[in-house]
Amino acid sequence: MNKIALVGLLFNLSAYALDLDVQTRSIYGVDNRRDIFESSDNLMIELSRSTAAQIFNYNLIQNGDTYTLKADSLQKSLGVCSNERFANQPKGARCSGFLIAPDKILTAGHCETMMGECWYFSWVFDYANTTEEKNSFTFNKDQVYHCKNIIKQEMNYPGNQNDYAIVELDRPVIGRTPLKLRTEGKIPDDATLTVIGNPVGLPTKITDEAIVRENTNPIFFKINSDTFGGNSGSAVINSKTGIVEGILVRGDDDFVKINDGKPDSCLATVKRGEFEGKGESVTRISSVQGL
Repeated sequence: MNKIALVGLLFNLSAYALDLDVQTRSIYGVDNRRDIFESSDNLMIELSRSTAAQIFNYNLIQNGDTYTLKADSLQKSLGVCSNERFANQPKGARCSGFLIAPDKILTAGHCETMMGECWYFSWVFDYANTTEEKNSFTFNKDQVYHCKNIIKQEMNYPGNQNDYAIVELDRPVIGRTPLKLRTEGKIPDDATLTVIGNPVGLPTKITDEAIVRENTNPIFFKINSDTFGGNSGSAVINSKTGIVEGILVRGDDDFVKINDGKPDSCLATVKRGEFEGKGESVTRISSVQGL
């Protein structure tokens, strides 16, 4: 690939990544996002170890067998208000994913649309505040994996259709167990759900106490999880069984600008009632081909 084509591709990927940052998600009722160390759910804490963040290779500075994340705070990079939750945490990820086989990640289809995105991103485990809140991260080689191939991908837009991708990694993941997936039937209407991923590119959050809002479409269902752009590709897990029911793919508006046009303008999280807004759409595991 010549340098002009490479620069053009990187520019397009960067612009697309920015679009993903503000893809529609929001808060319903109480904000249920928690850092790993804030959660008391031992099952979800364990399952979070098998979730990964999609990060640009150029934001991972390699030094021997370690990688240091280069990322600005959420406030600096996206312009959220200083009093927003997690405003000072780094915004390092672009999408989320989770392990379904020793060398395979499942994510949203719009996170892996072409091999260019496969090559220019890594999948990073433990981008998470496990013991305390911090604003810098260094990873070892067993936490960072590169995309080798897109095994299967669907993104049937426009419209609320299939949206998933199965990514082959460059080698088997060390010391982590693939998540269990629903193998038959569909999610119960009264299920309680937990989403694990990277809202707005932040360190991994466990977002619990979500409920099913719509469960009739054969391709996807809707929930009221407090999820954001960056959560695309997150595992949507049955809180009782620990089984993955689907992949978080789209939803309602994330932010609204306040003091628009003034020097202190900033973005504030959109907040709605539990049953207001469009809800968050989840690709059913049964819709994923090639598992």
